[in-house]
Amino acid sequence: MALEQEQQTYAQELPHLIESAGKFVLIHGNLIAGTYDTYQDALKVGYDRFGLTSFMVKQIAAVERVSRFTRDISVCRT
Repeated sequence: MALEQEQQTYAQELPHLIESAGKFVLIHGNLIAGTYDTYQDALKVGYDRFGLTSFMVKQIAAVERVSRFTRDISVCRT
C-alpha cells in the first residue's frame, strides 16, 4: 500500500501532533519533517527536501474525516 510507513508514523505520533491540530504535517518514512500552516507550504517543503520520492502531507486532526470517491460516474442527460 502506498505511503504505508508514513501513515503508521502519523498514527504513532498523533498524540504529540494533536497540539498542532488544524496544521499540516510533512512526513517522509518515519521522519516528521515539520508542521505548516498551509497545505501548499508543506507540499513545497516536501518537494524541496525530498524531490520526487514519496512523502505525505496530512492535516492534523483528532478525528479522521473520511472522504469517498468513485470513478463510476453515470452521465445525466436531460
